[in-house]
Amino acid sequence: MEITLNHRLCRTRDEVLAAATLQVADFLDEWFSPADFVWGHTSGSTGTPKPLKLSKRDMEESARLTVDFFGITAGTTMLLCLSPDYIAGKMMIVRTLLSGADLLVVPPSSRPLATIDEPVDFAAMVPAQVVESLSDDVQRARLARVGALIIGGAPLSPATEARLTQLPVQAYATYGMTETVSHVALRRIGDATMLYRALGSITFAVDSRDCLVIHTPHFTHKQFVTNDVVELVDERTFRWTGRYDHVINSGGVKIFPERVEQKIAGLLTRRFFIAAAPDEKWGQCVALAIEGDPLSPADEAALLARIREAVDRYEVPRRVVYLPVFAETSSGKVIRRLS
Repeated sequence: MEITLNHRLCRTRDEVLAAATLQVADFLDEWFSPADFVWGHTSGSTGTPKPLKLSKRDMEESARLTVDFFGITAGTTMLLCLSPDYIAGKMMIVRTLLSGADLLVVPPSSRPLATIDEPVDFAAMVPAQVVESLSDDVQRARLARVGALIIGGAPLSPATEARLTQLPVQAYATYGMTETVSHVALRRIGDATMLYRALGSITFAVDSRDCLVIHTPHFTHKQFVTNDVVELVDERTFRWTGRYDHVINSGGVKIFPERVEQKIAGLLTRRFFIAAAPDEKWGQCVALAIEGDPLSPADEAALLARIREAVDRYEVPRRVVYLPVFAETSSGKVIRRLS
């Protein structure tokens, strides 16, 4: 495969290299090598991350979808605050090369805007970075100067989404994975419909499990079958329900942990997750895992009472588990393990 670059793109590459971290420089060396692919790896959400060949042509096609949707041009200023070791960081660089935009590069950190005093037109962050960017007036003011923000890697809490809508930034939750070389659908933060909408010519279907099937006519691989249970509205839009491999089957009733977590997000100040625990009578039951020291019996009882008011009766946790520190994948996703 031959990558055609105009003079502006080549100049942008040199500009990026001059300001980039070693990781960015390494990615650019790989990108401009004769190979028609770069190496990536799966997210490791359900196991050990696996090496993955990512087609440069597919990455360009994916970048073009985002560039077109957000109107990114040579006059756009973009911020790279994610590691190029992962697909989200790699794709920010590819979008820059494709559009000729200016790229600000900062080392990945929980506070990506800490040293950014100028307006940014387009940025990509993970939820933890968004939370920290809303944590005080200075960071919040900097975030308010971001024109468009895409957020991926994990779901945002309802509380964080609500705080984001108070800022002028156009914020979007993304749906995608390493295999689809970044996002294939976007959901506008603050849109009450909670609908993810396809980019470009991408379309959707569901399989017998109600899991999302992605059709990507512009990619080398034309179809991706996921483990994400969705409510399909039409071939271009869906609502995300949760992971098929996370579902709790309690006496024949299917409970999606992610849906329960959204309902109770405002009731806990610590990190938590919902998962399946073995149950002699029902097969599985709903368990609530909380990070940190155990609550007092009175506080735990009060918490469970508030949870009962917020969820359906089948979704009430029958067990509370305390873990000193949650296990995480290499990309920072919480592993839903109760021990």
